[in-house]
Amino acid sequence: MSEMNRRSFNEAVIFVKNNKRAAFAAMPVFGDDGGDENATAEGARVFILLPDEDEGWILRFIAGPFFSAAYAANDIIPADEIPDRVRELLFVPTRCEEDWFTDQLQVLLAKLTQAAGIGEQMPDYNAQPTKAAADVVFPVSFIGLNKPL
Repeated sequence: MSEMNRRSFNEAVIFVKNNKRAAFAAMPVFGDDGGDENATAEGARVFILLPDEDEGWILRFIAGPFFSAAYAANDIIPADEIPDRVRELLFVPTRCEEDWFTDQLQVLLAKLTQAAGIGEQMPDYNAQPTKAAADVVFPVSFIGLNKPL
């Protein structure tokens, strides 16, 4: 994907407010072997800027493991609580529908990237099995609330 499609946090907020469309950024989450150069991501943290009638925009934070129907986090972060680290991310304009938040994390990411026109970069996760039940609870360390985002 071209760097020109990526927008700073502030540019993405303006895009969302003006176009009534979404923008997202994603960060991979590695397990305990995260220092291993061959380690693969076990999940992700996804930040989605969404249009909002009252506020103009909101930031939804989704985090969790891949191949699970359960999220470790699915929250709205108030504008005055958004960490600087998130404000430093680059966001990609996309489209997002509310029912996508019931999908497994990798399926949500696939839909966001496809809607952004960069879907060919993602594998087809729809056929993958679910590893954890919907009622599974993940430790806070997985979503990174105990360390800077």
